[in-house]
Amino acid sequence: MSQVLAAAPRRLLVVDPCQECELLLPRLQASGWAVQSCGLAEANHANCDVGLIRLHLQHLTRPESLKELISQSGTEWIAVLNAEALMQPDIGNFVGEWFFDYHTLPFDLDRVGIALGRAFGMARLRGNINPSGGDSQGHELLGSSRSICDLRRLLAKLAPTDAPVLIRGESGTGKELVAHTLHQLSRRTEGAFVVVNCGAIPEHLIQSELFGHEKGSFTGAHQRKLGRIELADGGTLFLDEIGDLPLELQANLLRFLQEMQIERVGSHRPFSVNVRVLAATHIDLEEAVRRGRFREDLYYRLNVLQVQTTPLRERVADIGCLAEYFAQRYAVEIGRRPRNFSEDARQAMFEHTWPGNVRELANRVRRGMVLAEGKQIEAVDLGLAKELPSLLQARTLDDYICRAEQQALRDVLARHSGNMTRAAQTLGVSRPTLYRLLHKHQLF
Repeated sequence: MSQVLAAAPRRLLVVDPCQECELLLPRLQASGWAVQSCGLAEANHANCDVGLIRLHLQHLTRPESLKELISQSGTEWIAVLNAEALMQPDIGNFVGEWFFDYHTLPFDLDRVGIALGRAFGMARLRGNINPSGGDSQGHELLGSSRSICDLRRLLAKLAPTDAPVLIRGESGTGKELVAHTLHQLSRRTEGAFVVVNCGAIPEHLIQSELFGHEKGSFTGAHQRKLGRIELADGGTLFLDEIGDLPLELQANLLRFLQEMQIERVGSHRPFSVNVRVLAATHIDLEEAVRRGRFREDLYYRLNVLQVQTTPLRERVADIGCLAEYFAQRYAVEIGRRPRNFSEDARQAMFEHTWPGNVRELANRVRRGMVLAEGKQIEAVDLGLAKELPSLLQARTLDDYICRAEQQALRDVLARHSGNMTRAAQTLGVSRPTLYRLLHKHQLF
């Protein structure tokens, strides 16, 4: 068998094996694979690098369980099926969409070896990606750049205290995620984490939203309402875009921060609450204080501890792992198999200035997951393609040929909805040659 199977340890899971699969297993074990087999219901609990699934009719008529397994396992899966089944457009599209590779019966040991070796290499490549940088202590701040590592260390120091924290940074840099991380790492983690976007609530409702109101306190107050501060009792209150809070509400908030007591609108009976306050802003609060748009005493009350988030353009090293994270996340949402990023897409992401920061990256990856037609997300799917046609960007004759082949394959697959026989006929090549080209360009 191929030498790509020579490395160990390699864990292979065979799901719903048929008789031919059972005969193959001893040969794989002799080649260094640690093989186990099970039914689809037990596959979620198995730990493996590569999965081999014998596709049966029940998998194809009710594919939800299979899609869930592939989406959540983090394993590279290879479909095993009859050649006649693969000829059916619906089945061919399903296999192409959800599986890393496929093998038609009867088994060819050399081809199986190559397919398993490629899948194992991809699985290990994915497994070596540590999006948290190795010292994230379980929270969600992803990246390994110097700035994100420093931020994680700072948050670990600030989390145990109850002092207010002012989080500053550009829009889209993850200020709410920083606040949530502080809450998760604090002693208040069992309490509520309540978010108030001060710029999104109409001015006439902010007082009621923050402090609550009593029944009949104003027109439309048909029952008592608990305010956001009261709902955060015992936990954390995050005031996002604090710079947009009206001046008259700033005075009430200052009084609350000084006394840790609130009064509902329509009531004159103050009561105490136990809340840690975190605030965030993307504006220059010092300039707002100088212009009289933000109270100086409130600024100093909130700015006891300070955290500064870093724009994405200054943490380029984190773009790759963030993009992979969003690709996995949105694959589940959209119901598609996670895609890798082509070299052109990665280069385009590294060269982009990201004015919208991580939020923009998330939205572009989400778009790419929806628009991608092949096994990879291309720069054009992200909306980051250069204005020049891709062929004009080629530098050598091999570049021109490679890009022309990729474009021809994408065009013909889209035209014939993944029907391999018709696609091969259109290109004037045999089906094996078509499959070889698809594998060469990682489009199938």
